[in-house]
Amino acid sequence: MPATKTDTHELTSAIETLQEMIQADELDRLQPSGPAAVYTTMVTIWMMTMQRLGGGKSLNAVVKDVLAHSRDLLPNNRRLREGTLSETSGAYAEARSRVELKTVEFFANRVCDSLIDASPSWFNGRRAFILDGTTITLPPTPELQKAFPPATNQHGDTVWPVALLLVAHELQSGCALPPEIGAMYGANNTSEARLSETLVRRLPASSIVLADSASGIFSVAYATVQAGHEVLFRLTKSRFKPLRRQAALVAEGDGYKTWRLRWTPSGKDRQSHPKLPEDAAVDVWLHEVPLDNGETMYLVTTLPVDAQQAGEFYRRRYDLEHDIRDVKVTLKTESIRAKSVSMVKKELLTSIVAYNLVVQFRRQAAALAGVAPRRLSFTGVWNTFESFLLTQPPCAAADWPSRYEGALQVASRDKLPNRPGRSYPRRAHPRRPKSTKFMKEISAKNAKQKKENPLPETPK
Repeated sequence: MPATKTDTHELTSAIETLQEMIQADELDRLQPSGPAAVYTTMVTIWMMTMQRLGGGKSLNAVVKDVLAHSRDLLPNNRRLREGTLSETSGAYAEARSRVELKTVEFFANRVCDSLIDASPSWFNGRRAFILDGTTITLPPTPELQKAFPPATNQHGDTVWPVALLLVAHELQSGCALPPEIGAMYGANNTSEARLSETLVRRLPASSIVLADSASGIFSVAYATVQAGHEVLFRLTKSRFKPLRRQAALVAEGDGYKTWRLRWTPSGKDRQSHPKLPEDAAVDVWLHEVPLDNGETMYLVTTLPVDAQQAGEFYRRRYDLEHDIRDVKVTLKTESIRAKSVSMVKKELLTSIVAYNLVVQFRRQAAALAGVAPRRLSFTGVWNTFESFLLTQPPCAAADWPSRYEGALQVASRDKLPNRPGRSYPRRAHPRRPKSTKFMKEISAKNAKQKKENPLPETPK
């Protein structure tokens, strides 16, 4: 329903939204600060969230923003009253380090749960979650290199630690749960499948889990079902064919085919997951779904739906295809500058909070425009959120609904162009080179080419 001036619950600032979800003193009771502290637990976590909302603002920048625009967030402290509080970031940096990881986890989970609970369920009263993985590179500190070993190549070890993230997005709201994180490389590396087995245990009861072929293996399906959820996974053709040979055909028509199978682990599954019980099994349907481009989609599910419906359900996964990019690129999560494992995890959690707040704002703007939320550009909406709400001077509480509605009006016009017939297949984007040695090699190569192939002289 479009927002109106009387809809005071929907028309709130980002700060007030957080205060509705978590009482201001709740975090401070969970982790008390000293009586003279300016950067209390709640203030510190909110400022960390503001850094991510600002696309990775520096500590100095966010301190100045708060002192300029959000002084009412700070406690009634003598240094504030006397104007002697330093505008440098030293005290805030200490406060960030002092906040415990479990406190930030509580905060992130509370915000996420509140936003998801405010959205409708999807299928038969159940919520659906879509799993998606990505990697991020981190600063080359010894602690991070040990926890998230760098990649290796023909020249040996590289420098930059690489972390693997797995995020679950709730289908209807678009909100993301706090991610699972592990090492991409090294002796103790993990995989999307292993992270999936952990993440599904955190989902609300009786959820539906959609995942691509990276997680479409028996161990993930079994862990998901054991956690009380349904699965709808895409399989690779090489995984699907041996399962199909063991299954019984139960329906076919117009290119769609369905088989019934009691899925049990293969020898390779047991070798990689020795803790699987002897009687481990999952009753599933296998579906072949023809695609418009002439290819076939292979699905496995515990949902009692036909092949065509399963295909339509799985296509909803592509609604969230770029959401992980918005977390990683738009909010600059791939440029986290933290130097310890604990601080990296805290910044990831506040990145998820920032992302979810923008997603909620986009949903409200889309309702105002009468379009689906993903018809609005995440980057455009985020820029509107930052410009019209975060960086504006303070105003009276009675004026916030009007200011928020004005921001929604602007965001409702941040529509993506409608270009029928155009296709943008998913592809990997090259990372910005971070190695000084590599950049020097590129510069030397360019200089050599310029010397060997000089440009013709410009006529005088």
